[in-house]
Amino acid sequence: MGMKLGTETGSLINHLYSRVAKGGLMPEVGMGVTELHWTDRSAGTIVEVFQIGGDVAIATTGDDYKIVSGSAYDGSAEYEYTSNPDGRRAYWRQTKDGWRKVYKGDSGRWLFRDKKGQGEGLIVGTRDQYYDPSF
Repeated sequence: MGMKLGTETGSLINHLYSRVAKGGLMPEVGMGVTELHWTDRSAGTIVEVFQIGGDVAIATTGDDYKIVSGSAYDGSAEYEYTSNPDGRRAYWRQTKDGWRKVYKGDSGRWLFRDKKGQGEGLIVGTRDQYYDPSF
């Protein structure tokens, strides 16, 4: 299924990546992830694997990174990543349609951050940082 080009992602690459994200590897603590945004991508690390109902869920933190060659301004940057346990934390639940971002509501129940099929995507097993220089 994946993210819809033009309504959920503005990047053809992120659209193609999101189609691969469905299914994929079983998550493990320490494994890299890539969060898919409109045209950008953010690298992160799995810091927790747990269950929500019968579904696999994970907590991720945003990685620290530095450019080791190329430039972020023309899209040629290559990065070195360092896991940051204190980085921005996000929670994800694996569904039949792929990974969906969740949060814990006031009632203590896990709720989806977005409507089905809308919002950010996630790839488990690889780290990729990218800032679209055209925005």
